[in-house]
Amino acid sequence: MSVALEHNAENHAHEHHDHKQTFIEKYIFSTDHKMISKQYLITGLIMGIVGIAMSILFRLQLAWPGESFWIFDALLGKFGKDGVMDPSIYLALVTIHGTIMVFFVLTAGLSGTFSNLLIPLQIGARDMASGFMNMISYWLFFISSVIMLSSLFVESGPASAGWTVYPPLSALPQAISGSGLGMTLWLVSMTFFIASSLLGSLNYIVTVLNLRTKGMSMTRLPLTVWAFFVTAIIGVVSFPVLLSAALLLLMDRSFGTSFFLSDIYIQGEVLAYQGGSPVLYEHLFWFLGHPEVYIVLLPALGITSEVIATNARKPIFGYRAMIASILAIAFLSTVVWGHHMFVSGMNPFLGSVFTFTTLLIAIPSAVKAFNYITTLWKGNLQMNPGMLFSIGLVSTFITGGLTGIILGDSTLDINVHDTYFVVAHFHLVMGVSALYGLFAGVYHWFPKMFGRMMNKNLGYVHFWITAIGSYGVFFPMHFIGMAGLPRRYYTNTAFPYFDDLANVNVLITVFAIITAAVQLVFLYNFIYSIFYGKKATQNPWESTTLEWTTPVKHIHGNWPGELPTVYRWSYDYSKRNKDDSDYVIPGQDYIPQNVPVQDNEEETMH
Repeated sequence: MSVALEHNAENHAHEHHDHKQTFIEKYIFSTDHKMISKQYLITGLIMGIVGIAMSILFRLQLAWPGESFWIFDALLGKFGKDGVMDPSIYLALVTIHGTIMVFFVLTAGLSGTFSNLLIPLQIGARDMASGFMNMISYWLFFISSVIMLSSLFVESGPASAGWTVYPPLSALPQAISGSGLGMTLWLVSMTFFIASSLLGSLNYIVTVLNLRTKGMSMTRLPLTVWAFFVTAIIGVVSFPVLLSAALLLLMDRSFGTSFFLSDIYIQGEVLAYQGGSPVLYEHLFWFLGHPEVYIVLLPALGITSEVIATNARKPIFGYRAMIASILAIAFLSTVVWGHHMFVSGMNPFLGSVFTFTTLLIAIPSAVKAFNYITTLWKGNLQMNPGMLFSIGLVSTFITGGLTGIILGDSTLDINVHDTYFVVAHFHLVMGVSALYGLFAGVYHWFPKMFGRMMNKNLGYVHFWITAIGSYGVFFPMHFIGMAGLPRRYYTNTAFPYFDDLANVNVLITVFAIITAAVQLVFLYNFIYSIFYGKKATQNPWESTTLEWTTPVKHIHGNWPGELPTVYRWSYDYSKRNKDDSDYVIPGQDYIPQNVPVQDNEEETMH
């Protein structure tokens, strides 16, 4: 606590020296966590536009293989000659789409934006533990994004080995055109990205542990902060493993080492690599790759807890069970990576161990789902766009999670491994659910970030078309996957067996185009509302957490004068006194955390 007080006093002391900031200090090289969160969000949205545009390009190819489209000619250059997609660029589009969406949109867009915005505001701190480190972490992310996008303009094409970049395809520059400079840029970009994530995560952890305001015990933290805190811990544990994999792969590519290569033949030529194993790379990659699912999901689930409790006007159900499930998911996520490798020749006993741990992780996930449903039950539901996206997340989390039981079982997984069934599963669980969390967070905290409200009616249009379109895209994929359609093939016309599935691919693509188009409604709403939206009140959602006690106009240090003191937990909604005759605060069905406990009130049990 003394560290926190010193930090706050210090920040408060030079509060008055910061009001004459130049444009560059305020908007570009800012050390204010609120500005950095906006930088992350806007960069993440730009990367999201690129990622979604790529998915539309390869969906057009899948629906109408061999057809000529002017957009291929316009966007793909020599790879879209005469409007026909070159086979070599198809896998590159899939690779960069996956990389951008998983890392640059869902990891940085969610954690980077909302951890930065909410951790100091919800724990009652003036700023992050290190504003400078925070700024460096954003700029490393920005450099990483620029390098990744620049790889699209390399003559030989961007990286094309799938977003998992398995060797030997990724380890031999001469293998295919997408294994050249584009792959090197991919690895360099990911190195910067991992450095950014580690700096950010360490900052979040230290801030939560050391800078909580007076009275803010760990059991009074909002579930959002718990989710961001545990996500940061998972990142610190698992991201360095991916960094080691990327560095070893760079050494195999450039310095003649054989970490992941052995007995390689190219066009009859025997290469001098001996003793390495591509399966070793798979282990290193998936040791990050599976925790990564929860690095993406946990912040979205934390946001959902906050939005559902606020808009159901009810205390979150099972607060401690929710914390326990977050901790259980964090631990179990690090011991399930082998379920991605059931077809790699894994020892059947080891396969059964990974099956067990994978099925075990369904328990804390189910706890969260049931707790959300119970919080909604008999609540006084306020159906604003943020609430709709949160309920949508619960829906896709359950429907996508159910197919995970099939993929987590080694015997069943072998039949649908590397088919569209897998694509459907992880897009629903990880992609759509996490994006719903991102949208819920933007709609809910937009007034806090920009001091204005987003248009509710446009939000409804955005939600309903996105919700119907997302299921329209990924629900049919389960069926073509069970029929055996492999993923990452740029056309299936060579296999008469799959001719009957061609119409399903057309249906999926039509839904994908509609769903992508409605994101333009969100972008319009977002940009228009920043400048012309209705001005927000201090606490527009009548929420209990500390961020709504700060002024609408952003100030350095968050609170003028003293920091608030916390007297109660985060979810005091519909709180009544002992004889249940009236609200504790007349006419108000919520009590902010900084309101002292009154004599006629029972201490809340949670």
